[in-house]
Amino acid sequence: MIDWDRWLVKWHVEFLGRQWNFVDLATLAGLVYLHYLAVLAPFYFTWPAFWSAVALYYISGVGVTLSFHRNLSHKSFKLPKWLEYLFAYCGVLSFQYEARLKNVADLKSQAYYRFLHYTYPLHSVALGVLLYAKGGMPFLVWGMGVRTVLLLHAVFGINSICHTWGQQVWDTGDLSKNNWFIGLMAHGEGWHNNHHAFEYSAQHGFEWWQIDITWYLIRFLQAVGLATDVKLPTETQKKRRALCNKINEESLKQN
Repeated sequence: MIDWDRWLVKWHVEFLGRQWNFVDLATLAGLVYLHYLAVLAPFYFTWPAFWSAVALYYISGVGVTLSFHRNLSHKSFKLPKWLEYLFAYCGVLSFQYEARLKNVADLKSQAYYRFLHYTYPLHSVALGVLLYAKGGMPFLVWGMGVRTVLLLHAVFGINSICHTWGQQVWDTGDLSKNNWFIGLMAHGEGWHNNHHAFEYSAQHGFEWWQIDITWYLIRFLQAVGLATDVKLPTETQKKRRALCNKINEESLKQN
């Protein structure tokens, strides 16, 4: 159940009460423009434009899920620097940005990531120019508008939908849930309760039916020797967590 009163108060404080700076306004303008492009999608549909959007959705999405989240944030595996940088660049094209550098001291010390941070908007603009040069408005509308809007909302859904609707397999002490729809849309990130239970794990979809596109790519990179030190929960760790779940459930029933 959503607490609408609390949500409205939070929205009023964080949105209406916000001290807007240039970065905030530029970001808002960019988001509005991307959604405007997405609305135009039915009027500019072509199959080449559609497939360009599908390809870029996967490429930029993996930049967020594989690079930003599982590799750079949780250190779930290691990659050669050239490949780490390549996947990180893919993430830059997803319109994901964090203006604060205090949380990423390890990345701030690397010239490549400082370059991406300070030139971040230019890469998306350049991609838009290239798409327009390649296929005109259809490529711009689908490759930038539709693709980016869908990916943004898939990522937003991880921290909203996956804390509201779905199954909670593990007792993690929070509201995280496994949501199959976000699992599909966000390349496996929707198995969010699994992730909260084993945050270090490079794999989020533990069951065969829990599709985890990001994990399949990591597993392929591991098979060819490019991904190393891949962290996964052992069966013992899973059983221990499951036992804790059972004990907590029995305790709740007794109370």
